[in-house]
Amino acid sequence: QVQLVESGGGLVQPGGSLRLSCAASIFTLDVYAISWFRQAPGRERERVSCFRSADGSTFYADSVEGRFTISRDSVEDAVHLQMNRLEPEDTGVYYCATEALCGSGPRDWGQGTEVTVSS
Repeated sequence: QVQLVESGGGLVQPGGSLRLSCAASIFTLDVYAISWFRQAPGRERERVSCFRSADGSTFYADSVEGRFTISRDSVEDAVHLQMNRLEPEDTGVYYCATEALCGSGPRDWGQGTEVTVSS
């Protein structure tokens, strides 16, 4: 059974930074792509970033390109989403999920971590 555990959400002012973490087993991180989705109030869930260890491929949504960085941490067995220059529009619940390939469709979900960008 795949288990994904998110952490790192919180309240931050516009322009600030947060680092989200998605902890999983080494097997999960090796076999699956890990994607970060977010769901803002009143909006559909969207994929914001993805990392696939097997080939090092990454994906960023246009709205976060240049501000967010996704990476795998082999010490912590996690995939991190470093979010810089946060904007109020980044507010939402962030979920990590496994995918066979980035964009192929989520399989397993974490419980989510809430991010609020507000002054």
